[in-house]
Amino acid sequence: MSYLPNTLNSFWLWREVYVKLGISNPAYKYWKNTPTLKLNNKYLFIEKNTLPQKHEHIEEVLTDLSGHLPIKYASDQLHVNEHLFSCGKMSLHREFEYKFVEDIKFVNIRKFFRENGIKVSKNSLVQLAKLKDLELTPEATFYNLKNDYAIVVYD
Repeated sequence: MSYLPNTLNSFWLWREVYVKLGISNPAYKYWKNTPTLKLNNKYLFIEKNTLPQKHEHIEEVLTDLSGHLPIKYASDQLHVNEHLFSCGKMSLHREFEYKFVEDIKFVNIRKFFRENGIKVSKNSLVQLAKLKDLELTPEATFYNLKNDYAIVVYD
């Protein structure tokens, strides 16, 4: 499986952690052995299995985000307007699976990539767009989707 859909496989959404624990928002800053990941300078995630021992019990009820990405981050990584994931009237909107965690909408990129056979390496550039808006190069891999959309992976 490619890198992009696996970004959050080993992370919990920080907002969900602190809400369910009833602790203050910046508490993670004092947890020395708990690595974090920040996406789009907006979403903060805490690495799984690194919570302080007195808080480990909360991991059983946290939402697994494996294969999911926040829609804003996903739209940035796929170089597409966020509107695609937000508006049900967009033709590709129904092709994705979504989940909400603490009022943040996540899109299941892993499922979409698997269903369409899309493979993306760590340093690849990915673009999702209408066929007429894509630029194909010899080193690019083209994936035709529904409704005149396609994905191009530039290696």
